[in-house]
This record gives sequence, structure tokens and C-alpha cells, in this order.
Amino acid sequence: MEKPIKIKEEISLNKTSILITIRYLSLLLLVLISSLFYKILTPITIWLSSKTLDIFYKIAVLGNQILIQEKIIEITPACVAGSAYVLLLILNLFIAMKPKQRFYSIIISMSLLLILNILRILLLTVLLLNNFEFFYLTHKIFWYGLSTVFVVAIWFFTIKILSIKQIPIFSDVKFIYENIKTSHN
Repeated sequence: MEKPIKIKEEISLNKTSILITIRYLSLLLLVLISSLFYKILTPITIWLSSKTLDIFYKIAVLGNQILIQEKIIEITPACVAGSAYVLLLILNLFIAMKPKQRFYSIIISMSLLLILNILRILLLTVLLLNNFEFFYLTHKIFWYGLSTVFVVAIWFFTIKILSIKQIPIFSDVKFIYENIKTSHN
């Protein structure tokens, strides 16, 4: 009678191992095509930023630049924050989740990052237009510190509202270790 249970456990173990392998191969592919994020996100970021600014100011858009009150706002790859989107996607793929939960997690985290990034661009633009004395310092603080805080806060918010209990990488390593240990006993 123990044999059918053992076979079910092995099938479940094999299925989980295959899913872990697929997730990590997806991550490798993601890293290889990460420049695609910038191709997709740059026009979206420029469009949303310029449309929002156009509500309050007379603007013109030339490529990746927004001209406003004789000042140029250049939307660089760093402004787009493509690497932050990649990091959020990596965090989402480093955890075993049901497909529906993963879909919502990715949609929520990516949407929040886009919204916060647009708000960051708008705030910095207003500071620049008002000749804020500490604009460049504020810009650096946003870039080096706040961007990381955004990603961490978004991730914690997402795992909280979706009740995600696993820990990226650690949960997979723990699963593999426990199954290797069990198979040797």
C-alpha cells in the first residue's frame, strides 16, 4: 500500500522540480532580453508623463525630451527604471505561485511602479520648473535611494495584499534541500 503514495510523491516532486526549472530558465531569458523593457516602457513613460504635464503646462515632445517653459526634461533609460521592472518580475518568478496569483502580483507590482515613477518624474519636473535650490540633490536622492525604496515597498505591499508566504530563492532552495535529504533517507 505504501508504493502508490510513494509514486504520487515522486510525481509531485518531479512536477515541482520541473516548474522550478522553468521559472529559473525564464529568469535567464528575462535577463537576456531586459533591453526589451526599455523599448516598451520608454514610450509609455514619455507619453504618460507628457500627457499629465500637458494638463498644467504648455509642452512639446521631441523624441525622449519634453520641452516645457524653455527647459528640457530628458527621459533617459534611468528615468524609465527598466531595471526596477526587471527586479520586480524576477521577484515574482523566484516564488512558486498559482498562475492567477502570479498574474495579479505582476500586474499590481508593475502598475504601482509605473504610477510611482510617473509621479516621481512629475514632482522632479515641478521642482525644476520652480528653480528649486536643491533640485539636483533631490534628483540624486530619488535616483539612488528612493528608487530602491519604491521597489521594496511595492514588493512588500504586493505580498501583503496577495498573501504570498514564500521567500524568493530561499523557498526553492529549502524545497530542493528537503527533498534531497528525504530521498537519501
